[in-house]
Amino acid sequence: MKKTLFRKLVFPVAVLALASCSDEEEILPLPSESEYKFIRILVNDELTTDLSLVDPVNLSTESFQALYPKSTVYGTQAGRYGAVLHRANNLVQYFDSGFEVHGDHADVAGVAKFGALIGDGSLPTHFKSKGEEVMTFNDGDGTLSTAKESDMHTAGAKMKTINTRNTAHHGAMAKFDIGSYAITEKDGSVAGTLPERVKIIDASGTTLFASTIQTKGIHGNAGNGKVALFGSVDGVLMVEPTGKQTLIPHPANFGTAWLGSIYETSVENKFVGYTGAMGAYLIDATTKAMTPIVESADLIQVKIDYAGNNLVALFHSGEVRIYDLATNKMTKSGSILQSVAKDETQKPQIEATSKFLYITQPKSGELLQVSIADFSKTNKIKVSATPYRMTILGVETDEGHE
Repeated sequence: MKKTLFRKLVFPVAVLALASCSDEEEILPLPSESEYKFIRILVNDELTTDLSLVDPVNLSTESFQALYPKSTVYGTQAGRYGAVLHRANNLVQYFDSGFEVHGDHADVAGVAKFGALIGDGSLPTHFKSKGEEVMTFNDGDGTLSTAKESDMHTAGAKMKTINTRNTAHHGAMAKFDIGSYAITEKDGSVAGTLPERVKIIDASGTTLFASTIQTKGIHGNAGNGKVALFGSVDGVLMVEPTGKQTLIPHPANFGTAWLGSIYETSVENKFVGYTGAMGAYLIDATTKAMTPIVESADLIQVKIDYAGNNLVALFHSGEVRIYDLATNKMTKSGSILQSVAKDETQKPQIEATSKFLYITQPKSGELLQVSIADFSKTNKIKVSATPYRMTILGVETDEGHE
């Protein structure tokens, strides 16, 4: 998950006070009520090529032009870059926030701009990032495209295509710490575009471990480098780098429902699975068990906050609930929006840092910022006319280079 850096407090006055036995107390600055200095929100548009980079501290927006509208956007693991996937146009663009993490602080490495690196795989759909590597699964031919962040500004740079010996399907992948990849494959046993199996390959596309479990369909995945989890009709498929595969069963009340979205968290070996039919569930990869976090069929979406510590659940009623993933307890709830119709074509999208919620407003062309400490404290930031998707970039710190 994204790294959160905390402000270091130094107490020279207090030390002097103790040495001189003074009764005077040091007055320390209160924590800032603003967003972290090195956080940005990247928002694209449904109908135009407008791309908005929001500064949530100054409540300002810098505008850029992507090559196509209605793309999907993702942030990289380190937080510096955003990936803009134009699936229908067989193109991936990368956006540089200009922020770079250096141990105990962040630095401004340049101005915000598009990188030179592109991906030109067939129907790039699923994006992942691990360390300095960026990856897309290409639905059009079942290949994997990879690149290094160090090539972001290399003129003419293109993502490398790995021939996975796959057929076209709506697939996904995860990279293990040892360098191999867990990647979906389609064996044709089920009609449609969903894959049924997962195999492990190396960087050349050679199969290291064949699939040992056949499912009736796979969608959604996450990995922490040690295990990879894939949502499936039959349960959550857990894949280990040794080739071992296990099905974690759904709760007994699921019926035909299944978890089609899987999210990584910062809690060790814990993941979150989500289905609109049932809600969100905490998945323990150690005990191979699922526990309800929030059960409801009225959710617009759930998201893991930027630091990976909390689940944020947004309801059609306009209510939001926040759950601590370490304790699986709700820590805050309240209404932040007007109700949203279930048949609404474009619904608000939500993301969160440790301090604020961010919700797109598709009808007003705004990004709503809501303080987690006090839901009544809000700001509206003008973005493009029809905001579509967003991702958080940067790092949760105020510490810059000194």
